[in-house]
Amino acid sequence: MTFELDPALTPALRDDVLTLWADVSNTGGSVGFVPPVTVEDIRPELVRHLVAMAEGRTRLLVGRDATGAVGATAFIVYNTHRLMRHWVWLYTVMVHPRHQGKGYGRDLLAAAEDAVRDFEGVEAIRLTCRGGTGLERFYGSCGYKEVGRVPAAIRVAPGDDRDDITMLLPLG
Repeated sequence: MTFELDPALTPALRDDVLTLWADVSNTGGSVGFVPPVTVEDIRPELVRHLVAMAEGRTRLLVGRDATGAVGATAFIVYNTHRLMRHWVWLYTVMVHPRHQGKGYGRDLLAAAEDAVRDFEGVEAIRLTCRGGTGLERFYGSCGYKEVGRVPAAIRVAPGDDRDDITMLLPLG
């Protein structure tokens, strides 16, 4: 997989990201939705990311597989608060289900870390993940440390509440 920060935003790329997001969500991925979802369910959330990109508050990292298809993404979001500009958020970290188990998730996180190291004044990356999925173990194996947990903050379904876990990767 090859990674590109800030690729040209074309209608094809937009549609590929929407499809990836739906495919990840519909196979149980923890990316803000629960199955079943359609690209139309996801589109408003992607539009929010695209607006933030146009305003310079968010950057897109895209991974393409050997065929050139979008197989992974992550959104890197700057903090706007003047006291928190020394770290960024990593959102909507996704690897297509057909590529999971190949090490591409680690590659995506490494590419994000490499990209962020070039951001002036940024010293850390934060992300959140949904408890009960094992993601905190995966992120931990990639160097992230759990720094916070809000019990039962995410309601996946009635009677199925999950912890919201905050992870941090210092870049120093």
